[in-house]
Amino acid sequence: MNNEFIHSVTLDRDKCMGCINCIKRCPTQAIRVREGKAAINPLRCIDCAECIRICPHHAKTASADPLEVLHNYEYTIALPPPSFYAQFNNLEDPDQVVSALLELGFDEVFEVARAAELVSEATRRLLQIGQVPRPAISSACPAVVRLIRVRYPDLIDHVLPLAPPIEVAARIAKKKAAETTGLAPEKIGCIFLSPCPAKISYVRSPIGVQHSAVDAAVAIKEVYPPLLSALKKAPAREGASNTGRIGLGWGESGGESSGLVMVDDYLAADGIENVIRVLEDLEDEKYRELEFVELDACAGGCVGGVLQVENPYIARAKMKKLRRYLPVSRNHLPSTSIPPAMLWDTDLEYAPVLELSGTRSERFEKYNQLRRIQESLPGLDCGSCGAPSCEALAEDVVRGQASVDDCTVLMRRRMEAVLRALNLNGEEKTP
Repeated sequence: MNNEFIHSVTLDRDKCMGCINCIKRCPTQAIRVREGKAAINPLRCIDCAECIRICPHHAKTASADPLEVLHNYEYTIALPPPSFYAQFNNLEDPDQVVSALLELGFDEVFEVARAAELVSEATRRLLQIGQVPRPAISSACPAVVRLIRVRYPDLIDHVLPLAPPIEVAARIAKKKAAETTGLAPEKIGCIFLSPCPAKISYVRSPIGVQHSAVDAAVAIKEVYPPLLSALKKAPAREGASNTGRIGLGWGESGGESSGLVMVDDYLAADGIENVIRVLEDLEDEKYRELEFVELDACAGGCVGGVLQVENPYIARAKMKKLRRYLPVSRNHLPSTSIPPAMLWDTDLEYAPVLELSGTRSERFEKYNQLRRIQESLPGLDCGSCGAPSCEALAEDVVRGQASVDDCTVLMRRRMEAVLRALNLNGEEKTP
């Protein structure tokens, strides 16, 4: 697997004011402030969107496809995620949203929630077989999978080798459309309506699969305004939606876990800081009795994505209301086995981007050098040097990307010492 990620999180240097809010929140320490501007290390970035969420100057954004991408294909299929339905007020039935998407210009709608129900069933079967080490970790959130890949190599074997629901939905939808229309697959566009940058990045640089069947990803924020008008025009087509409570439940934290039905020993955590705490405890084998772990980088789950429009707490309330009268599940696997199209075709490999380079002895020497430099620093982790912590600055110095003189606290202390020495010498010369 290629270590180079293709990202959707981008930086507008003209808007960046050089504040250090982003460097303190990045879970992989991928951001530095140098010469008054932030810079993102593409090897470390996992597109969790914390920098977008925290930036007061809106210098970080997500690069998505425009809605006009519909015109690039002869036949277009919209892939709305489960959280999409919770963005609208007074929505009584998912049929309304599906009908509005058809009114907007899509030829077909295949709900990702339908594929989510299939993934839930496949997860249950994998847990019953027992081939994945316990606890099994969900592979649905691309930001979490990338975080595990760069920071927690011991947990890689615990990640379920299942394609995420957006991939499963695109594969099923494109195959069916090719059969019914007679069009070549490249003339059929599967367009995902994304709640977050991580899923946009997945489309461009998929994890676990060599090539994604999703052709484009449009931000929910962009499709939302025109869809409001379409909702008013298009009458709801009865039976347009084909998903149940399990599928829609994937839109919020805990929904995937509850969809396993017979699995009681599970853990669900959301928000990147909470995810990191859980992963660290899993690495220390503190949760040996758990069967399944669901982790979402966004607070509240996908409803908390930065490309959504609704307050995530209000969205969760809407989701519960919408799910109330739906059947448990409307989609099931055709056989007792898991279709190959739902499984990874590429192994998840460790990407040692956080490690010091060189041979084993060279890394050991660099590590000792890092510790010596860190001990010489004040240990305030103030971020004034442009690195998130004193340890990060010491690492940058070892890598040749910074200097100890970048520490403003040390520089100030040296200047104060010089001034004191000058004052003392002046006093000694005074008669």
